[in-house]
Amino acid sequence: MIELAPGLIYRPAHFSRPGQEELVATIRDIVRAAPLFTPRMPRTGKEFSVRMTNCGPLGWVSDRDGGYRYQPTHPVTGEPWPAIPRALLDLWREIADFEAPPEACLVNFYASGARMGLHCDSDEREVRAPVLSVSLGAACLFRYGGLKRNDPTKSIRLDSGDVVVIGGGSRLCYHGVDRLYPGTATLVANDARINLTLRRVTPPDQVFGPPRETPTFAGRNTRSPIV
Repeated sequence: MIELAPGLIYRPAHFSRPGQEELVATIRDIVRAAPLFTPRMPRTGKEFSVRMTNCGPLGWVSDRDGGYRYQPTHPVTGEPWPAIPRALLDLWREIADFEAPPEACLVNFYASGARMGLHCDSDEREVRAPVLSVSLGAACLFRYGGLKRNDPTKSIRLDSGDVVVIGGGSRLCYHGVDRLYPGTATLVANDARINLTLRRVTPPDQVFGPPRETPTFAGRNTRSPIV
């Protein structure tokens, strides 16, 4: 376990190879029930460079008119999201150090060449809970900084099976994925990467409700799109 910054914890090789294979098999089942979709930028409708889906009571989505938000159903099928896999719930109980379970697990699928711009995860009402990030497949260059977009940044390579905890003083830090490393995906075909992020959206004493009246469009929200 390595503390990259206050509350930003890097756990290399947290999942064994068999554990990673089990997770990937479970994710395939999730994708069959909740197919991958392509989020779109608020206002412009520009497509993100990753495809994604979700599991859990809530899922994160983005489109031109509604902006970035959580909702209980798939944006294409209208069906509820599948359940979060037990292995990920066990991970949350083991390392999240939070009183309530995660409500959403984002499943981001990076094809070769995809990346994620610097952003901070601020769409959640409950920011005391950390975000847990699991890497599967191709290695990537993960960049992280401070609480402002223009703060200095550092980078670290994340390999398949690694876990990053984004919490404490770094819960709202800016972070992103600059690139994938070609030829490093022995678990996922075509040099692809799967990133799973577990989140608690609402405080334990509150019930998830409808989106705020004003959508969180780009420029009004600190979460930047995947580009």
